Formats: sequence, C-alpha cells, structure tokens
Amino acid sequence: MILKHTTHSEETHTIMKSKLEYIWLDGYKPTQSLRSKTRVESDFGGTLEECPMWAFDGSSTEQADGSDSDCLLEPVAIFPDPDRKSAYLVMTEVLNADGTAHESNGRATIDEADDDDDFWFGFEQEYFLWDPVTNLPPGFPHRGYPRPQGPFYCSVGGNNSYGRPCIEEHLDMCLEAGINVEGINAEVAAGQWEFQVFAKGAKRAGDETWIARYLLERTAEKHGYAIEWHPKPLGDTDWNGSGMHANFSNGPMRESGSEDTFTRICEQFSKNIGRHISVYGADNEQRLTGQHETQAIDQFSYGISDRGASIRIPVGTIDDGWKGRLEDRRPASNADPYKVAAAIVKTTKEVF
Repeated sequence: MILKHTTHSEETHTIMKSKLEYIWLDGYKPTQSLRSKTRVESDFGGTLEECPMWAFDGSSTEQADGSDSDCLLEPVAIFPDPDRKSAYLVMTEVLNADGTAHESNGRATIDEADDDDDFWFGFEQEYFLWDPVTNLPPGFPHRGYPRPQGPFYCSVGGNNSYGRPCIEEHLDMCLEAGINVEGINAEVAAGQWEFQVFAKGAKRAGDETWIARYLLERTAEKHGYAIEWHPKPLGDTDWNGSGMHANFSNGPMRESGSEDTFTRICEQFSKNIGRHISVYGADNEQRLTGQHETQAIDQFSYGISDRGASIRIPVGTIDDGWKGRLEDRRPASNADPYKVAAAIVKTTKEVF
C-alpha cells in the first residue's frame, strides 16, 4: 500500500505501508495451535531488526489469566508473504510480561549453546487434508472406506490423488517465502500428504517447519479444507498414521566414517526413550503400535533401512562410508519441531 502525505509546505512524502503477520503458538494442551494477527508498519525495510515487540491477550489463548492477560511476541524469523502484497510472515516466541520465556514457548527449550549450524535437520511432515463437511479426508466415501492403502502413495490420477491443487499451491508458496522445502509427495492413505523441510540449526529448522505449517493451514482455507495433524485420525483402522520423521546429523556423523559413531548414538537414544516420547506428540501411542511401519511406543530398535524401527539408518549413510544421517521415525505429525530438535541435540551430544 502506498499513501501520500502532504505537509504544510505542500511537499509530498510517499509512505509505504507493509503488513506484518505475527505468528505464534498458543497455550492449548496437549497440542498447541497456530495463532496470528496483522500489524501495519510504515516504511518497513523487510528486516527482522525492524519488527517491534508486540503484545496480545493471553487470556484468549490459554496463556494468561484475565486479570493479568498481557503476553509478549518477540520476533525471531521473517519471511516474505507470498500470498499478500507488501506483506511479511513474522515467526515469534511468546514471552511473559517481564520478558521471560512463557511456559508454552517450545523454542526456548533449545539452549543457545545447542543452536548452531553443526546440527542439520530434515523434518518429513505428514498430514491429512480434511473435509470439514464430511469430517473425513478427501477420497473417503461418506460411509465406509476407500480401497485399501497402497495405490495412493506417490500416486497420480483422479482415482488415487486427492487435493493436489491445494498441495501444489502450498509448495509454490513455501518456495516463494524462502522456506527450504525439499519436496512433497502423496502418502499411503487417500488424502494424506507430506512435505519435507531442511535447515541447519535447531531453531531455524523449527522456524521454517512452523511457517510451512502456517502456510499450509492458510492455503487449505482457500480450497475448503482443514488440516488434520492428529497422528492417527482414522482411529483403530488398517491405515497408517501421520508422523514427522526427524532426519538429523552433526559433524561427527557426517565426517567420521565409522559405524561405531552411529551405533553409539542409537544406543544412547535407547537409554532415553522417555525424554523423547514426552515431546514427540500427543496421542502418539495410537500411532506407535508396532504396526503400520512403526515400533511400539515403549520399545526401541534401530536398523538399516528398517521403517519398522524407532530409528532407521538410511542405506545412503552406509553407501557413503558411514557418513550421513539418522532418521528418528517416532515423532508424531503434531509434535513441536522445536522440542523434537532440542531432545535430539541433547541426546546426541551426550555421546561426544
């Protein structure tokens, strides 16, 4: 938006107006939701440093009491908004009124000392498109179920692929926003999809994944869909749930060339099941049953190319001479990527 302001001397100054969409996570439990509101700034240059601290009513988001309701939004990352003119997406952290991290602030669980480019993350975000009228994924009949899962994975064609226009628009928007999305694919159930985000640094990986989720929610609105993040929305059926598989590596994993490095890391993860499962998403026990490409939630296993293990050692890591990554397959689709990354960094660092 451009406005012209005329001064008493009749000189004209052009004022540029920009829309800043402040995005944060609310305090709902056990799974937080995205919230956002728009702030209009004049002559904004598009940098994070120019984004002011802002406040919101925490009593409306389960983050404060009505008698003391102000919470703060601290900007932490900024992206161009690909869907609106003169607009930006501003990821924020929620702070208490005194400037300390709010208890709902998952980003704050990542220690500053643990947030560097040594740790690389690739989150594989699965989800279901959801028809709010039928309360089912697209491709599901009003009664009963579609054909058994199988033909829908990476599918093409109107009998197998549902919601592609929404998915393709979301991919384009992520790329235009500068989010490092590395791919998309249809998943094993009708109406189930996945995108992948790669980033260096735990906080940046969380920032980009949350902004990608936000853009997905907003894109789905235009196409008449909701997004179902629940890890097992179809209940006790013979359909895979949705995860957020966490691929990760650090310097020793990428450089050592030793099988022992990866074995030691996996063994350390086996000693800390509770630490990880506690932040790997609500209702994950419905998904991690030992079936449908999962290991049981109270057990731990690892293996080469094993998608039924807690941690899969990709064959590419072996082919590259034991240099590369591991894939923790346990995080649920509704898990907070900040908290997942924090737990992964903590356990991995205990090995070295």
